[in-house]
Amino acid sequence: VQLVESGGGLVQPGGSLRLSCVASGSIFAINFMSWYRQAPGNQREVVARIISDGSTHYVDSVKGRFTISRDSAKNTVFLQMNSLKPEDTAVYYCTAAIHDGLALRDYWGQGTQVTVFS
Repeated sequence: VQLVESGGGLVQPGGSLRLSCVASGSIFAINFMSWYRQAPGNQREVVARIISDGSTHYVDSVKGRFTISRDSAKNTVFLQMNSLKPEDTAVYYCTAAIHDGLALRDYWGQGTQVTVFS
């Protein structure tokens, strides 16, 4: 199983970016998919999560600005980020809890850089 992110880049404060993450390989079921981020000198933190039933959860700092969604048919999760702030600058990672037919495992993408600057 592989997770591949895309959509990071440079943006000015107040701007928007949309991250995508596609899961491929031996996928029997996906329990949930999440976006984490890690800024230099900081611990990795969960930003948003979408569960198999469609319910979503967000860290307080992004509520009202970020939206997580998915295309289950394509094993893809998105993170729409609006009203970006400099403190959103980080490497963003996609993760997924995937049952590959043998076991439930956590998988991570390689990360995509998001930089918000004036």
